[in-house]
Amino acid sequence: MYAVIRTGGKQYRVTEGQRLEVERLGDVGVEVALPAVLVVDGDTVLATPDQLADASVSATVVEEVRGPKIDGFTYKNKTNQRRRWGHRQSLSAIEITGISAG
Repeated sequence: MYAVIRTGGKQYRVTEGQRLEVERLGDVGVEVALPAVLVVDGDTVLATPDQLADASVSATVVEEVRGPKIDGFTYKNKTNQRRRWGHRQSLSAIEITGISAG
């Protein structure tokens, strides 16, 4: 059994017991319910909104991690205008604890 969930503007294919990094959801130890976009259980596929009304995917936030460092540099020619910037996204490592088809 697997499901496709939506969080942080992205979609992920998950199975029970899987661990993945998503955009920050909350503090460590918090139980979160993620909206399912698709649930597949053998030959049964739940994809429409009425079928997914009872479906749920639960996960636990295991730790807080940081994404890779992104370095940027912009400049304008002949004007001595330069700007360096960097970014590092805050992520939550979650573990899928249950997938329920409803």
